[in-house]
Amino acid sequence: MSNALPRFLPLHFLLCLSLLLTACSNQRSKPTSPTLPRFTAPAARQGVTAANNVLFRAIGLVGTPYHYGGNTPETGFDCSGLVDFVFRDAAGVVLPRTVGDLAELQLPSVARNELQAGDLIFFDTTSRHASHVGIYVGEDRFVHAPNEGGAVRLDYLSNVYWRQHYDSAKRIPL
Repeated sequence: MSNALPRFLPLHFLLCLSLLLTACSNQRSKPTSPTLPRFTAPAARQGVTAANNVLFRAIGLVGTPYHYGGNTPETGFDCSGLVDFVFRDAAGVVLPRTVGDLAELQLPSVARNELQAGDLIFFDTTSRHASHVGIYVGEDRFVHAPNEGGAVRLDYLSNVYWRQHYDSAKRIPL
């Protein structure tokens, strides 16, 4: 019996160590703060995966009702609420809540002929400054929440109205 105990201890030690490591690796940390800063960039560049996540999340919200001040699928969206929700949910990027603040972000400007999926596109519908924002999804199309009584939808940049009111575009580094 005294010979069995020394052989059992190393095996028992390895089993306990592996259980401990497994338990530690399965724990998930919870956010420590319920509020997020108004603009944060991802810690590591996520590249194409993040851009695709933004693209698919935005398209997936088509049909969600418009609601002024809305920023969730449950409450509906206005244009900047849609943009903030999509980037936060799909890429972990927290953006300012208003079109004006989004337009003022120090982000790379993008020429209209160089738009890529995930770029923010701004429109001047008031003849003063950027007053509407959408997310470019490719092939001349963008997702946006256009107006009260409507819903999130896909539109063409080449549509006469949007072409005439196009203001600028910016790229969020992902």
